[in-house]
Amino acid sequence: MSDADLMTVAARELRDTVAALSGSFQEPVTHVYNPIDYAWDVHVEYIRRYGSSRKRIVFWGMNPGPWGMVQTGVPFGEVSAVSDWLGLKGLVQCPKEQHPKRPIQGFACERSEVSGRRLWGLFKERFGASERFFREHFVANYCPLVFMEKSGRNRTPDKIPTTQSKALYSACDLHFLRVVEALQPQWVIGIGIYAEKRALHNLSGSDIRVGRILHPSPASPAANRDWAAKATEQLIRLTAWS
Repeated sequence: MSDADLMTVAARELRDTVAALSGSFQEPVTHVYNPIDYAWDVHVEYIRRYGSSRKRIVFWGMNPGPWGMVQTGVPFGEVSAVSDWLGLKGLVQCPKEQHPKRPIQGFACERSEVSGRRLWGLFKERFGASERFFREHFVANYCPLVFMEKSGRNRTPDKIPTTQSKALYSACDLHFLRVVEALQPQWVIGIGIYAEKRALHNLSGSDIRVGRILHPSPASPAANRDWAAKATEQLIRLTAWS
């Protein structure tokens, strides 16, 4: 079985496991989206095109954003970056129950995911062609689910009570380890503190090196002041990039 096949199997198992958990989250969560389910075709194409070989560095995010992976099924999947730079497109279905303020429009979505635009923009600026970036790198998310409150506000996984998140964490941890096993990276880089903590938790005692870069979210004041330069400096300081 190829690396991409192993990752596809792992993604399918994660998709089905978390789908069974989607009804177990309570208020203030009112809606749960699972983009690796309704955008499965695009997600699998991303894995097969770019996850088919071992990588030196795997970047890990927390969970999908409302105008990125929620729309495209690709981690940090800002629509223009996914369609133009990654060269991916495909059918995106709609979840059964949509939040009225967070409609799924797929590649027709006209809103831009700032975090994804910044992340993929940095990689494009540094490597040029997407194929050059993916020779040694891959990008994944720890949790595939999106949690929304009645207002439409995003509720991050770390804010879900332990009594509701235990099974979710178990599924996400298992998927994390399967991706790492398939790609055999030297480095796992958490995009933000949460992702770094989950990496450290899962890789305790491993030879794989763990680091962190500043999350590119516009909610972070630091990220709004030349995020790309700061993230590059962090990666160079870690010696993950030269």
